Amino acid sequence: MDAIKNRYEFVILFDVENGNPNGDPDAGNMPRIDPETGYGLVTDVCLKRKIRNYVETVKEGAPGYRIYVKDNVPLNRSDAEACTYVGVDPAKLKEAKKKDGNLDEKIRDFMCSNFFDIRTFGAVMTTFVTGSLNCGQVRGPVQIGFARSVDPIIPQEVTITRVTFTTEKEAETKNGNTQMGRKYIVPYGLYRAEGFISANLARKTTGFSEEDLELLWQAILNMFELDHSAARGKMSVRELIVFRHDSELGNAPAYKLFDLVKAQRKPDVVTPRAYSDYQVSVDEEKLPSGVTCIRMG
Repeated sequence: MDAIKNRYEFVILFDVENGNPNGDPDAGNMPRIDPETGYGLVTDVCLKRKIRNYVETVKEGAPGYRIYVKDNVPLNRSDAEACTYVGVDPAKLKEAKKKDGNLDEKIRDFMCSNFFDIRTFGAVMTTFVTGSLNCGQVRGPVQIGFARSVDPIIPQEVTITRVTFTTEKEAETKNGNTQMGRKYIVPYGLYRAEGFISANLARKTTGFSEEDLELLWQAILNMFELDHSAARGKMSVRELIVFRHDSELGNAPAYKLFDLVKAQRKPDVVTPRAYSDYQVSVDEEKLPSGVTCIRMG
């Protein structure tokens, strides 16, 4: 498959209702928040995890669409596959690289062709340097920044109860009293994330293709649809706004394109509680020459 030939930028608008979009383990799993402004945050790692999970579910390990960073699978196990492919003992990889100046490139190409997330986001495959199992680093063409809420959020701590006990001893000593717990929710929040796709890196490094691009758009639009849980509540991607350049290196700075997208509360809304409380617009009349806008969702 040929690598993509056009640069892209994109904006993801997603919302949460009565859920925790991205808990902070250093703050008792409270929704992440900018303490100076009160705006909610969702990390890039969280969003990439959802994309990986969707691709893994849809493709089910199909050739070329495996996932490198996944639950309960050691990274070294996948790294060792590359060594087997090039016919090198993983314990002697360091010495083999001295003999074959193209070995790094062969290993990189194997990993990129087999793992969708490496081809897309890149990866650091230097997890076991002491044993010489070093598959290098790949800089991926697709990058996503932190998501930030359009308006400040006010996380709420909700008390929950449990009427059962874990052990017989607890049941005897607690005397049948209800156990208490807590969880955090955001009553409503609309979040905005911005991303970048480099055709130059796709061509030179990973081979990220048009087929991969279509799968990425599909994964972004549906990344919460297969990930619903009580903790995340009602989360949905509301719109994906894509800017396509007609060249590999691009026709305009990314910030100028992002500035064209506005998500604002409607004038009569004081406390937003639904996506319909916002007005989303793209000033397409100000699109730079050579850039087109596609709205999905």
